Amino acid sequence: MRIALAADHAGYPLKEMVAEWLRREGHEVLDLGTHSTAPVDYPDYARAVGEAVRDGQAERGIVICGSGVGACIAANKVKGVRAALCHDPYSARQGVEHTDMNVLCLGARVIGPVLAQEVIKAFLSASFSGEERHRRRLAKVRALEEGLPVESEAKA
Repeated sequence: MRIALAADHAGYPLKEMVAEWLRREGHEVLDLGTHSTAPVDYPDYARAVGEAVRDGQAERGIVICGSGVGACIAANKVKGVRAALCHDPYSARQGVEHTDMNVLCLGARVIGPVLAQEVIKAFLSASFSGEERHRRRLAKVRALEEGLPVESEAKA
């Protein structure tokens, strides 16, 4: 699988370990930076990964920053990206199976390299279920993204 990978300065050391591990696992890594621990802005790297996934340069993306929160917020601003911050394998797998998550966000100051590998394995090995209820919910997400009205079951 071709994976777009990027991190800010806080995520750089984990990104390097992840990139090496992914290559050993047989994946093609599109390394979008950063390439040092010099301070940079996480939105630039989240955007690069999101655009690479959206434009078909990669099948999935991974963005790493200090907490993972900023990268996740930024990645979700790229139209077509469904990013989630996951620090456990269940959430990573379920995020793909139920919400067709295409970008995984990790917090380098939260997760260690061994757990990061387990989370990434779950993310990369999962497939969207395609079940009707999940397709219906994704259609609502896409409508929200487009600013279109969404028929809701929620009552105010």
